[in-house]
Amino acid sequence: MSVLVYTESEQGKFKKTAFEVASYAKAVADQMGTTVTAITVNAGDSSELGNYGVDKVLNVNNSDLDKFNANAYASAITQAAQQEGAKVVVLSSSADSKYLAPIVAIGLDAGYASNVVEAPSSTSPFTVKRTAFTNKAFNMTTIDTDTKVVGVSQNSFGLVESNGTVSSEDFSPSIPSISVTVQSVDKATDKVSIADAEVVVSGGRGLKGPENWGMVEELAEVLGAATACSKPVSDLGWRPHSEHVGQTGKPVASNLYIAIGISGAIQHLAGINASKIKVVINTDPEAPFFKAADYGVVGDAFEVVPTLIEKLKAFKAQNA
Repeated sequence: MSVLVYTESEQGKFKKTAFEVASYAKAVADQMGTTVTAITVNAGDSSELGNYGVDKVLNVNNSDLDKFNANAYASAITQAAQQEGAKVVVLSSSADSKYLAPIVAIGLDAGYASNVVEAPSSTSPFTVKRTAFTNKAFNMTTIDTDTKVVGVSQNSFGLVESNGTVSSEDFSPSIPSISVTVQSVDKATDKVSIADAEVVVSGGRGLKGPENWGMVEELAEVLGAATACSKPVSDLGWRPHSEHVGQTGKPVASNLYIAIGISGAIQHLAGINASKIKVVINTDPEAPFFKAADYGVVGDAFEVVPTLIEKLKAFKAQNA
């Protein structure tokens, strides 16, 4: 009776979230006195999962699953849980896993808790801490079904390395017919994904136009960060909608979020409130963002950001 964890991958490589949910599953398994089994889909070498507490890996290799399909992936995870007798199934809170988790829960007749930020405070009853009200509060949720499905909020639990050996075996679940055909996928391949980024640099209308976005991208490059923007910026066509973060865009749960020229409308703050450290640069000292920020700089972004880039480059050069 192991804890089952679904470890996401892309183009044969594990995402950072895969190691975070594996770390979480290890913490749960230790509390329950059991082991961790991971299920992967077309992930290639899975030995790295052993560094984060996984004892066994079920490798699914099926070309029909090269494109994500929620029903097909959920069926594979459900069958793996049934085979392993798993009473706890752990997934991330990525967009894909949020599609998957409710289907898995239905298939296992399980309770589901999303946006979990800590290891269970108790496993009997099984109680977890979750974010609520668009990350403005927390609640303690008890799952009283025999089987539990847990969605771990990104960048909440962190990566916890664990010395151990991992075994692997092929797993060939019965895949239901896939009625949806993926025609194409447009993806930026040269940038850090907003979903996986530990640092996000975001710009708003205070940058005055798309021609000034170079300093945002340069700051992001120095920090190894993803770039993002506010809704008005994407609506104006300055940046692609894929970079729009906020309540109506992509949620952000980064370790560091830097907002440049963003006033901080309630919808934007709701989408980035899960970020651990928030820094705002704005000329208006009354901007709402300053009330939510951990650090604030009242100043002209066109003066502050280039200076910040210069100082960061010098710091990196001295500590290379």
